[in-house]
Amino acid sequence: MPPHLSADRPAAQPPQHGSVDALISQTRRLRGEVDAVRREAPADGEDVQGRWQRALCTLALHQLNDLDEHLAQLREGPPAAPAQPPAVAVPAPPAAPAPPRRGSLLSRVGSAEWNLLTDEASWSGELYQILGRDDSAPPLTLDELPSLVFDEDRSMLTTMVTDCLIDAKPIDGEFRIVRPDGGVRTVHMMGEPVLGADGSTAAMWAVLRDVSELRRSQRNMSETRDSLEREQRVARTEHRLAVELQEAVLPPWRGSLRFPRQGPRTLDLAAHYLPASPAALIGGDWYDALELPGGDTLLSVGDLSGHGVAATSGTAMLLGALRGMAVAGTQPGQLLSWLNHLLDTTVQPALGSALCCRYRPETRTLTWAQAGHPAPLLFRDGTGRALTPPDGVLLGATPGAAYGQAEETLHEGDVLVLHTDGLVPRRPESSRPGETGHETGSEAARRLLGMAPRFDGARTAQDCARLVIEEFGETERTEDGCVLVVKIGS
Repeated sequence: MPPHLSADRPAAQPPQHGSVDALISQTRRLRGEVDAVRREAPADGEDVQGRWQRALCTLALHQLNDLDEHLAQLREGPPAAPAQPPAVAVPAPPAAPAPPRRGSLLSRVGSAEWNLLTDEASWSGELYQILGRDDSAPPLTLDELPSLVFDEDRSMLTTMVTDCLIDAKPIDGEFRIVRPDGGVRTVHMMGEPVLGADGSTAAMWAVLRDVSELRRSQRNMSETRDSLEREQRVARTEHRLAVELQEAVLPPWRGSLRFPRQGPRTLDLAAHYLPASPAALIGGDWYDALELPGGDTLLSVGDLSGHGVAATSGTAMLLGALRGMAVAGTQPGQLLSWLNHLLDTTVQPALGSALCCRYRPETRTLTWAQAGHPAPLLFRDGTGRALTPPDGVLLGATPGAAYGQAEETLHEGDVLVLHTDGLVPRRPESSRPGETGHETGSEAARRLLGMAPRFDGARTAQDCARLVIEEFGETERTEDGCVLVVKIGS
C-alpha cells in the first residue's frame, strides 16, 4: 500500500544501498552471537537462571529476526506508487505478491484499508492468514472487526478506531483475536486516517502484525526472571537464617578462654571460623570447647555435609548431643559411635567428620577419637607433628561402626591445633567431609606444621590463631573452615 504523505512534508529520501547492507550484516552477525549464547545456556529444567537466560536470548532473536526482515524491505524500497492518485477516492491496493514463506516476517504482517465513502474494505492476503479466515470470504468492515476480538479488548479497539475516524489520531495498540480454529493470536495494529479533498476522513488504513510469538517470548522471559528473583530472595533468607543459627551455636569467642576457670593447670584456647567466598552457602563446620563436671575439658571440631539451614541445623543437633553425652561422662570413642547412630537414623541422613577430645588437667592426658577427620597437630619446642589417629570412619557412613581411642600426654607450653579440612580448597573429586584421600587434609596439615617455629614464639593461643588467619585467611576457599588452638598452661 503506498504511503500517504502530507502536502507540506516532502517524501523522505531512500537510504544508501550500501549503508542498509552494512546494517543487515551487523544484525545477522549479532543474531548469530546471540544464538550462540542461547545454545550455551544450561538446558537443565531445574536451573532457573539458565531458563531465564535462554528465554531472554530467544526474545532477542525474535526481535533481531524482525529487524533483519525490516531492513531487507528497506533495501528493496517501497512498492511503486500509482501514476495519478485520485483526489478523493482511496487508491486500490497493488496486486498481491506471491505468498510469503510460512513463519517469515511478511507472513506475520498484513494490511487493510476501509473506505468510509463506499463502505468497502480491502485486506491483503497476509491479513487473511493472520486472522485465520478464508481468503475467498469478504473482508470484515470496521463494525464487524470487533467480533474477532477478545471481549476484554473490544472496548480498546473501538476507542482506537473512533479516535482515528473522528479526531484523526493515529492507531497504535494491541489486542487479542480468536481465529475460527479456536487459536488465539496477539495482533499489533498501527494505522492512520486518509483525508479527502474536503479535509474529512475518507478512509482508514492499517498495518496489522502478528506478535504472538514475540509476546510469548517476553512472557517466558518475565516469568523466568520472576522465578529467578524468587529463588534469590529465598536464598538470601536461607543464608541469613543459616548465619544467625551458626552464630547462635558456635561459641562467640572474641579472645582466649581459660579452662578450667579455677585450678592450677589451665588451658588457653582460641578459635576462628574462616568462611568461604561471599557467594557460597554457609557450611556445617563447627568448633567447641566445654568445661565438664570434675574439671575435664571437651574439645571438638567437625564438618557436617551440606550447606545452608539444613547443615547449620544439623550441626546444632550434633553439638547438642555431643555436649549432653560428654557431660554424662561418655568417652570420645563411644561418643562418636552414638553420634554415628544419630546421623544414620535421622530423617535426613547426612555424612560428617569429627574430632572429639577429652583433656584431663591433673595428668595432662588427652584422650581422643576421630571419625574421618584430620588428626590433631601437636607443637612442642619449635617442631610439630600429627598425632597417630585411631580407627574411625565418617559419621553416618556405616551403621554400628566402632571408633577407637588414643591417648597423648601433653607438656606445659604445648600447642594443640584442631582444624577442619576447609582451610584449603577441596579438590573437585572430593565432595564429602573427611573424604580427603588425605589430599586437602594433608595439605592443610603440611602448611600448619610448617608454622611450628612461629607458634613457638607465640605467647598465647590467640597469637597462634592470628598466625593461622594470616596464613589461610586470604586463601580462595570453596568450603568453610575453622581452627581451634589450645595452649597447655601450668
